[in-house]
Amino acid sequence: MLINLHVKNLALIKEVDVDFSNGLIVLTGETGAGKSLLLGSVNIALGNKVSKDIIRNGEDFALVELTFSTKKEQADFIRNMDIFVDDDNIITVSRKITESRSVSKINGETVNVKTLKTIMEMLIDIHGQHDHQSLLYPAKHLEILDKFAKDKIEDKLAHLKELNNNYKKLKQKLDEYSMDEAQRAREIEFAKFEVDEIEQADLKGNEDVDLETTYKKMAGAKDVAVELSSIYQLISCENENGVGSQINRAISLINSVKSDDEKITQFKECLYDIDSMCKDLDCDIVDYTESLEFDSNYINEIENRLNTINHLKIKYGNSIEKILEYQNEKQNYLDELINYEEEINNIKSEIDSIYLDMENISLDISEERKKAALVLQEQVTKSLIDLNFMAVNFEISIERSNTITDNGFDNVNFMISTNPGEPVRPLNKVASGGELSRIMLAIKSILASEDEIDTLIFDEIDTGISGKTATMVAEKMANISRHHQVICISHLSQIAAMADNHYLIEKKLENNSTITNIKKLSGDESIEELVRINGDGTVSEAAISHAKEMKEMAERTKSYLI
Repeated sequence: MLINLHVKNLALIKEVDVDFSNGLIVLTGETGAGKSLLLGSVNIALGNKVSKDIIRNGEDFALVELTFSTKKEQADFIRNMDIFVDDDNIITVSRKITESRSVSKINGETVNVKTLKTIMEMLIDIHGQHDHQSLLYPAKHLEILDKFAKDKIEDKLAHLKELNNNYKKLKQKLDEYSMDEAQRAREIEFAKFEVDEIEQADLKGNEDVDLETTYKKMAGAKDVAVELSSIYQLISCENENGVGSQINRAISLINSVKSDDEKITQFKECLYDIDSMCKDLDCDIVDYTESLEFDSNYINEIENRLNTINHLKIKYGNSIEKILEYQNEKQNYLDELINYEEEINNIKSEIDSIYLDMENISLDISEERKKAALVLQEQVTKSLIDLNFMAVNFEISIERSNTITDNGFDNVNFMISTNPGEPVRPLNKVASGGELSRIMLAIKSILASEDEIDTLIFDEIDTGISGKTATMVAEKMANISRHHQVICISHLSQIAAMADNHYLIEKKLENNSTITNIKKLSGDESIEELVRINGDGTVSEAAISHAKEMKEMAERTKSYLI
């Protein structure tokens, strides 16, 4: 049940926060006051597309929040979708709209539109101003009948959809197999080439990773060895121009100096020390270089192997695992091509088998639909009589089509006659706009009972009706509200009088800005609103008395409802 609606910065709405209870809730107001805007805000919260122009002028965002009190089963369903719901089973749905994006949340957790709609479909059903027009299309008739028969056919339809999906895939596969001998020979040759190329590579799992690790290590050793070799040449005595050779020449020269000067002796000692350091360094470089693991032939082998693997990656997949998967798929395809005739026959046989299963399950579904149709047409007829269809005959026609779809092979049409002696004809051929509204109301009331949806919202379901018919529609809505929360936007006093809770939507000028507001009416205020709806705005004792009488009659009617 919807217990609170909070809307902020949405078109003419600056901010409204309204609490709802159970029963029949009626929203009335002048034309253009923004009655449908409130319903639009609910649709926005449910994930429907919305223009950024809906944000109120001068504001950065628009916000819509709906708070529901849910049944335990509904709350558990939501919890199973990994959304937190407290022990009180209250959920809050919000949608914030900015210039750049919109974000939907349930109990503070961001959700995608698919999740949002899945949850909302079991909590609320909205009937817009023109939704009854959908009854003009037979596809809607099938949808309604299947919704009514859901418990009997839901699993069967899911199975049929799965079968049909497999059937389509096999048909597509069969079409792909339609090739002449020359084309098949080319396909075999090419597939064999690819399979052989991968097979000859003799790939091992993670081989490329191990090779790259080894290659990096050995390639690094090679670089170190090259640099150390250059250093060795610069300092070695073996190189005529090396540091060691130059030091030896310097030692020879200083030894030829005949002098007892202490400084000369120090120079000699320094040169001997440098010569010793150079020789030690030479030996260390040689020992370290020889200790490095480096095999140029092995590195070349690794490079060639990696080149082979990378070549296959470019052609068949970005990893050895993907390459081997491709090889397996291509080998299967090659086997199928080689055993072409046998494979064709196998596919055709499987197609025939699946189609037979589809026919059988479609037949089961059709039988269940026919049983449900008898019950539904009886309930709809009774409900239409309650809505002032005096001599109505409503039937559901089910005929077999030549094709099987996800929905089976049935064509469903609602047929109606509203005049005695007249044969039933397709609904879209005979029903007026007002009649369509009442027929949709009858259907909605029946489906709501089947689905156990808590909240039903009707936007001007009373279009095209007046007088006694309006009174009977009001009684029907009051009857529905005994077991569901019904929120109705209406312009009829008969429906407003029947309200358990009456709200007024009005447009005001505030600080040179137009705003839409909503308030719950007291008993006296509700009478005043009934007077306004009934007349031309003139308040008289007779008008007030008539409004009070309507309210009293409505209360008496509701007291007899079960």
